[in-house]
Amino acid sequence: MTALLRGRGLSSRRAIVVVILLVLALMAQAPVCARAQTAQKYPQTIVFMTDFGVLDDSVAICRGVMYGIMPDVRIVDLTHQVTPFSILDGARFLYGATPYFPSGTVFVVVIDPGVGSTRKAIVAKSKRGQYFVLPDNGLLTLVEQRDGIEGVREITNPEWMIGTKLSSTFHGRDIFSPVGAHMARGDDWTKVGPEMAVKDLVRLELKAATSDDRGLSATVIATDGPFGNLVTNVDGDDFLKLGYHRGQEVPVKVGDKELKMKFVKTFSDVPVNQPLLYIDSRGHLGLAVNQNSFAATYGVKPPAALFIPRAK
Repeated sequence: MTALLRGRGLSSRRAIVVVILLVLALMAQAPVCARAQTAQKYPQTIVFMTDFGVLDDSVAICRGVMYGIMPDVRIVDLTHQVTPFSILDGARFLYGATPYFPSGTVFVVVIDPGVGSTRKAIVAKSKRGQYFVLPDNGLLTLVEQRDGIEGVREITNPEWMIGTKLSSTFHGRDIFSPVGAHMARGDDWTKVGPEMAVKDLVRLELKAATSDDRGLSATVIATDGPFGNLVTNVDGDDFLKLGYHRGQEVPVKVGDKELKMKFVKTFSDVPVNQPLLYIDSRGHLGLAVNQNSFAATYGVKPPAALFIPRAK
C-alpha cells in the first residue's frame, strides 16, 4: 500500500500517514458491521401471555399465525397459566416482566373476558418504546403508572387480521396474534387503525396502600404461583417506615386472622411451617409459610384486607 501511494507522488512519511488513517477508518466501521450482523442474528421478539392454559391447541395456533407472518420471529412465552379471566394478574405479570426486555419488544397479551363485546382491541406504545397488543380492559394499568403510555391505536384494519370471517370468541388467533407479528416485522403501526386518546384507556380501579398514625392499611392482591405466598400492594420501603427491623415479630391482621410473624430476609430464616413477612423479588411486602402455602394454611384468598400497626 505504501509503495502504491509513493508511486502516486506521495513521500514515504505522507504515505505512512495515509495508510494509518485508512486503517483507523476501517476499524471505526467494524463495530457498525458487528451491530448489523447481530441485528440479523437476533430477530425481533414477541412476548406472549394468555390465560389459555396448555391443555389444548390454542397457544400453538396463535404461535402458528405469528410464524406464518414472520417466520424468523422469536416468541417468548411469559406464561399461559394466568388465572382465567384475571385482568389484575395479567397486569401484575406485565408490570413485573417488562423492565427486563428492551425497547422495541412487542407484548401480545390475550386475557380477554370481554371477547366479542364492545371492548376495543388496541396497540399501545409505552414511553420506554415497548409495544402492547391486547384488549383495552385494564391490562396496561400498572405499566402505564410506572412507564407512561406514549400513544394508542385501535385495531380496525382487516389487512392486519386473518380469516374472511372473524371468530367472535378467538380474537387471540384472528386479531392479536397477526397484529403482533406485523408489529414485530416492522410494519408501520399507524396503519393498524385510528389513534385513540391515552386518557380514554380502560384502567383498573386499584386501591392504594395508605398509612396514618395507627399503621398501614393495604390489600392482598394475589397469591404467588403454586406456592401460596400472599402478594400485597405494599411497597417494601413503605413497610420499613413503620419502624420494624429484620428478626422482629410483627403483629398483622390479614382478612379476619390476627397473627404475629417474624420479618425476615428469606424463607429458611424461620422453622418449617412457620409464617413470615419478607420483601419479595419485586420489592413488595409478602406473607409466606416456610415450605407451605400461607393461603391454604390460614384460609386467606385475595382480595383481602391487610393491616399492620406501627412499631412501638
